[in-house]
Amino acid sequence: MGIHIQPSDLQFKYPRDVINREQPKFRGKPDASPFNRNDLYELLPMFHAVMDELESNDGKVLHLVEEILNTMPGFVSTREETFDYLVGSVREMMG
Repeated sequence: MGIHIQPSDLQFKYPRDVINREQPKFRGKPDASPFNRNDLYELLPMFHAVMDELESNDGKVLHLVEEILNTMPGFVSTREETFDYLVGSVREMMG
């Protein structure tokens, strides 16, 4: 689908980890790297991947993904776990 998400599309503001900005980010599964849920540069690729997997470009769905992320349990710690949790949670909530 190739949705393009800008920081202004998000309902919440997130810090930017400028020091690690150029480090590799989520590109798909498998990815056992730790996920930094407090870094805009880490969040944008994750949101892109989740929205692509859901085949959605609806802003309401994006905001739902954000809400789920912000209440996600701390034991969900890797990029792959985060992706699976977000996709699974949205699908469950949307029926």
